[in-house]
Amino acid sequence: MQILKNEDWFHEDGFPIAVERRDPQESFGIHTHEFSEIVVVTGGEGLHVTGEDSWPLTTGDVFVIGGSRPHDYLNTNRLQLTNILFQQEALSLRLHDLPSLPGYHALFHLEPTWRRQHQFKSRLKVTRSELATAVDLIQQLDSELRDRTSGFQFIATATFMQIVGHLSRCYGRTKNVDSISLLSIANAISHLESHFTEPIQLDDLIELSQMSRRSFLRAFESAMGCTPIAHLIRLRIDRAAQLLRTTNQGVTEIAFEVGFNDSNYFSRQFRKTMQCSPREYRSQSTVAS
Repeated sequence: MQILKNEDWFHEDGFPIAVERRDPQESFGIHTHEFSEIVVVTGGEGLHVTGEDSWPLTTGDVFVIGGSRPHDYLNTNRLQLTNILFQQEALSLRLHDLPSLPGYHALFHLEPTWRRQHQFKSRLKVTRSELATAVDLIQQLDSELRDRTSGFQFIATATFMQIVGHLSRCYGRTKNVDSISLLSIANAISHLESHFTEPIQLDDLIELSQMSRRSFLRAFESAMGCTPIAHLIRLRIDRAAQLLRTTNQGVTEIAFEVGFNDSNYFSRQFRKTMQCSPREYRSQSTVAS
């Protein structure tokens, strides 16, 4: 199986975003990537093939392909695709409140994970006006990447985030029954990410997901790579690390502010996650500054 390498698809300057247009898209052969991509179908029709399954594509379909997922396109009839390639690890983006959008989790985490189980029926299907907005943003991104004038990295990154935000909002407005089922899980994930400093009970998340306990735990771990409790602790530790870097608050005060009710437990979890104590982290951050 062919593996598409970063050095063959991204500019030599190393900037981790690229745009590839396929008009028409022809069969490429089953392949994987070292990068991820957002696929926007702008015209025609065809089959999206993964090696084991195949699903129909039509204008307005939008989906995300992770690097390790094999795929190809067959039986194409004037199929037009725009692919936004990105190296997630290299971007190191601060997401701000993007994780508060259930559509973000559904589009980027849940739908790819549940694609086979849902037979691709929970993919994002944008309206004509939503597609027009996406195409306009992609054209702006493509223009910045082609011209590469001073400041292009900043503007291209900002435009990429606009595209991600726009498509996440589109998913959140979907009327597709299969997509709505994923949004139920995404609502629980978004609630966790928006309220992690508050007391959170697992049963509350399960109720938001409208799933059984077993199904929710399995779906959450499959999408996020860890249990809800582990994700909650990580969110709190990340926020605590930010406060240690940017404020003079005491360790105990920070522990309570981010949601822990025991400063000793907080310190143990911080060391487990960051490989140093909160005080050591603050000292190291001060020296680095």
